[in-house]
Amino acid sequence: MFANSREVQSNQDGVHADLEKVVRRHLASPWRAPLADFDREAFELARRWRQERGEQLPLMLDSGCGTGRSSVHLALANPEVLVIGVDQSADRLAKARRRFSPLPENLLLLRSDCAGLWRLMVEAGWQLARHQILYPNPWPKSAHLKRRWHGHPVWPAVLALGGELELRSNWPVYLEEVKVALALSDYQAVIESLPEGFEPVTDFEEKYQASGQVNWRLVSRIG
Repeated sequence: MFANSREVQSNQDGVHADLEKVVRRHLASPWRAPLADFDREAFELARRWRQERGEQLPLMLDSGCGTGRSSVHLALANPEVLVIGVDQSADRLAKARRRFSPLPENLLLLRSDCAGLWRLMVEAGWQLARHQILYPNPWPKSAHLKRRWHGHPVWPAVLALGGELELRSNWPVYLEEVKVALALSDYQAVIESLPEGFEPVTDFEEKYQASGQVNWRLVSRIG
């Protein structure tokens, strides 16, 4: 059944005790892991696409876009900007192209690892007008803090990309941790529940809503 999504189960009921230590370490020590050729090729495709359409246009990024529903929604709502939806799954992106054909002209769906692409965008000096990360894998086990984006060594790249940052999750602890991680760099964030009956922009969001779960969002202005 569609409305059968379980709430996030975790052995952690609040902000992780090690969060500040982990975030400060990543802020102080740039991540120097090698970048994959696959990610470089993806970035080059994005660079050419952006150049062809006008590098002066504002750029919005939908990271972990899955089957592209949120990316299409963002592109249609902002026809005057360029939108890149990125996901590491070729199958999910293929479904997006079939489901939403033809795609908006201002939208590029790109297969890449987010961590690698973010770093390459920062290296190239790209700045975002908006960056949305909707329903990322929460990695809810306490031992998996460093797999969450705000506990990952790529976190400084998220900050360097700037713009309006929005994350959504059905696990409010995740967003509370993001708020703490942002505060360590002097950025303020607001967390609020999405109103009952709101229009979902992702399939996960629709499923969580139909299952009676509360969906949450965090918004912050970076830079």
